[in-house]
Amino acid sequence: MPDIIYTKVDEAPELASASFLPIIQRFAAAAGVTVETKDISLAGRILATFPEHLNDDQRQSDDLAELGRLVKTAEANVIKLPNISASVPQLVAAIKELQSQGFALPDYPEAPETEAEKAVRAKYDGIKGSAVNPVLREGNSDRRAAKAVKSFAQKNPHRMGDWTADSKTHVSSMSGNDFVSNEVSATLKNDAVAKIVLATAQGETVLKQDIAYPAGTVVDATFMSVAALKDFLATEIEKTKAQGILFSLHLKATMMKVSDPIIFGHGVKAFLAPVFEKHGDTLADLGVNPNAGLGDLLARVKGNAAIMTDIDACMSARPPLYMVDSDKGVTNLHVSSDVIIDASMPALIRAGGKGWGPDGREADANCVIPDNSYAPVYDETIKFFKENGKLNPATTGTVQNIGLMAQKAEEYGSHPTTFEIPEAGTVKMILDDGTILHEHVVEAGDIWRSAATRRAPIEDWVNLAITRQKAEGCRAIFWLDNDRAHDAELLAYVEPILAAQGMTDKFEIMAPREATRASLETITKGDNTIAVSGNVLRDYLTDLFPILELATSAKMLSIVKLMNGGGLFETGAGGSAPKHVQQLMEQNHLRWDSLGEFCALGESLHFLADAKGNDKARVLAQAVEDATQGILDDSRSPSRKVGEPDNRDSHYWFARYWATALAKQTNDPELAAHFTPIADALSAQEQQILSELAAAQGPAVDLGGYYRTDAAKTTAVMRPSETLNSIMG
Repeated sequence: MPDIIYTKVDEAPELASASFLPIIQRFAAAAGVTVETKDISLAGRILATFPEHLNDDQRQSDDLAELGRLVKTAEANVIKLPNISASVPQLVAAIKELQSQGFALPDYPEAPETEAEKAVRAKYDGIKGSAVNPVLREGNSDRRAAKAVKSFAQKNPHRMGDWTADSKTHVSSMSGNDFVSNEVSATLKNDAVAKIVLATAQGETVLKQDIAYPAGTVVDATFMSVAALKDFLATEIEKTKAQGILFSLHLKATMMKVSDPIIFGHGVKAFLAPVFEKHGDTLADLGVNPNAGLGDLLARVKGNAAIMTDIDACMSARPPLYMVDSDKGVTNLHVSSDVIIDASMPALIRAGGKGWGPDGREADANCVIPDNSYAPVYDETIKFFKENGKLNPATTGTVQNIGLMAQKAEEYGSHPTTFEIPEAGTVKMILDDGTILHEHVVEAGDIWRSAATRRAPIEDWVNLAITRQKAEGCRAIFWLDNDRAHDAELLAYVEPILAAQGMTDKFEIMAPREATRASLETITKGDNTIAVSGNVLRDYLTDLFPILELATSAKMLSIVKLMNGGGLFETGAGGSAPKHVQQLMEQNHLRWDSLGEFCALGESLHFLADAKGNDKARVLAQAVEDATQGILDDSRSPSRKVGEPDNRDSHYWFARYWATALAKQTNDPELAAHFTPIADALSAQEQQILSELAAAQGPAVDLGGYYRTDAAKTTAVMRPSETLNSIMG
C-alpha cells in the first residue's frame, strides 16, 4: 500500500494535480515515500458503478469503496482534494460526456417507470450529491487558517465591500412549518432497527426499513410543509419586487441532494407561477421538471413562441434575479448547483451585501433561505455589518472550527432517509420492538427527513474540541441551541464530558444567532475563537469566516483525525472551480490557488513521519512549510488575469522553494546532497522556465473533456515547460 493517497477529483483541482502531483512524487521518492492516486471524481464514480455496461478495458475499480475501507484503519493517510457533489444537471452532463467518449452507459431516468429504469435511477442517485464525504470522513473536522496564511492575509488585506446602515439586503426565512420548527429528536437507549412508514387512508407504505442504530444514537425527524413553502416563496417574490432589490434563493442542492433540489424546484415554479398555471400540461408534455432549473426549462420550450412570450412577460413583471453570470444571462434559478449557500452567502456579505443583477450592475438583495435552521447565522452577520461596518482583514482575529461529521453525522436532507411525500398521511419511525420513535402528520408534497448521529463520533467531537481549546487557549463556543430538539440531545452528551474533564468554564454554549454575533465581536477585536458545531453548520462556517478573513476558504488547513488512528487531510473548497476551468479552456490560464494542497501536503508528511517513524518525511514536511511561507512572502500565488503568473507558475516556485529548503537543511545530509543540484537547476533556469510557462497562455485549449479529460492532452496543457519537466525527471 502506498504511504500517501492523493485523490483524483474534478475540475480545477484535478487540472492543478496534473502539474503538481509529479512534483510531489519526485520529491517524496527521495525520502522513500510513495504517493499514489485513487479516483473519486464524478466520472470515475459513474464508471465504477456500471461495469456491466463497459468493455473490459473501460472498467474502473471502485476506488471510493476502497478508500472507505482504508479510512477505517490506522494506516490511512489520504490527501483529499475537492470533488463535485453533483446535482442532477451535472450528473446528466457527465453521463452524456462519457457516452460521447464511447462508454455505453445508460441514460439517467428522470421519470423511471420499469423496474430496470428504477434500478438504474437508484444507482445514479447513489452517486449524486454528497456521496464522497460521508464515506471518507471517519473522523471529526479540525479546520483553521494556517498561521502563515493568516499572517499573510493580515499583512496583505483583501478588499471588502462597504456596508451601510441603510442597505436593503436582508435574509428571509419561513416563520414556521419548516425543518427546524417541526424537528423532534431522541437518543436511543438500546441497539435498534427501525423502519419508516407512511400510513394513509389506503393503508401503510414502507418508505425505508432495516435501519440499524447502535445504542446512544441521536435520531432526528422533521418535515417542511410544501403549502407553507409555497406561501412563503410567493410572498417573498412580491416583497422583493416592492423593495426594488434582487431576488436570490440560497440552498445547498449538492449536500442536501434530496430535499434542496425539491425546494429549488418550488422556487422556479413560484417565480414563473403564471406560466405554469397557463401552460402546465404543455410543460409536462415537454418533460419540464422545475427541479432541473430555469436553464433546462428554457432549453425545452425554446421552440414554443407562446410559452417564451409568457416567460418574458412574467420575468418582466417579477423582481430582477440575482445572477450567476449576468453577461451570459445565467440566473440564480438556472441550475440548482450554481448557487450554493455556503459559498454564495459569504461572497455576497464580503461584497457589502451586493449581488450582480441582470443589468450587469451590483444591487442589494433579498437572500431567501427557506429553512430557518441556520438562516439566523447569515441574518445576524448582515445585521452586525450594517451596525458596525465592514470587517478589517488586517486586524481581524480568526474563527477556527471543530465540526461533528464522523460516520455520516447529521447528513440532513440526504438520501436515503429523506422523502417527498406522495400523499397525505402520517409518517412514523417505528423501532423493532414496536415503539413509535417519531411521527408527523404530513400532506402530499411535504419533504420529510431523518438524520442520525452516533454516540462515538459525538464523544470524539467533544474531546477534540477540548484538545484544541487547550492548545489554543482562546474563547471556545459550542454552537448549540437548547431550544432545538437535536441540539438538546447533543448537550446531554456535551455537558457531562466537559464537567468530567473540568472544562465547563472553558466553553460557552450559545444558539447559532448569538454565537455568530459573539464570534464577530471577538474577531473584530483581533482575538480568536473556536466554533464547535455540527456537520451542516460546520460546512457553512468554514466558508463564511475564511471568506471574510482570507477572501477564500480554499486556503484553510483542514485536518480530519480519523477515529481509528489514520489521517485525512482536506485541501479546501472548490466552489469557484468551474469558472477556473472555463478560463483555462478559453485562455489557457488557470487561476486555481494550490495553497490548500501545499498545507495539506505538509500535514500529511508530518503525520507520516510520526506514524511510521520516517525522519526523512519529517524533513520533507518542514521544508514544505518553508516553501509555503516563501509562496506567501514573495507573492507567488496565481493571478486572475491571463498573461500574468498562474497555477503552473506557483508550482514552479513551490518546487524551487521546497528544493532550496531541503538543500539548506542540516538534519539530513543525504537529502541535502540530493536536492542541492535540483535547487541549483531550478534557480539557474528560472527565466527559461517562466518564459515557457508564459508562452503557453492565451490560446484556447482542448482538454478532451470536462468531467473526464484526456490524460495526455491535460498533461501537455498543465506541464508546458520542457525545462521544468526535464529537471523534475
